[in-house]
Parts: sequence; C-alpha cells; structure tokens
Amino acid sequence: MAKPVLILCALAACAGLAACGVDGEPVRPSLNAGVGVSSSGVHAGGSLGLHKGPLSVYLGV
Repeated sequence: MAKPVLILCALAACAGLAACGVDGEPVRPSLNAGVGVSSSGVHAGGSLGLHKGPLSVYLGV
C-alpha cells in the first residue's frame, strides 16, 4: 500500500511544479483521495488531474 501512496505523492509534486506557471499560463491541478471501509476490508484510492484549456488528463490509483 505504501508504493501507490508514494507514486501519488510524486505525481502531486510534479503537478505542483507544473501549476506554478513558470513556462506560461498555469494549469489547474486537481487531487482526489478517498478511503472506503466495507466488510471485506479497507480500500484507499486517489486520482490526480491536470486541466489546461479544453484538455484534461487524469491518473487514478
């Protein structure tokens, strides 16, 4: 479970750098994380998205 969290943190850091706007108009990053609890256990998930104009890119774990 630590590996997906590490990947998500690395992607969030990259999105933060891309969102600062150094090379032009900034992109809008979005981050979504959730934890689900059911009878079969605890499940964690998340997604990272970048928006610039009409283009949106999402990565979910």
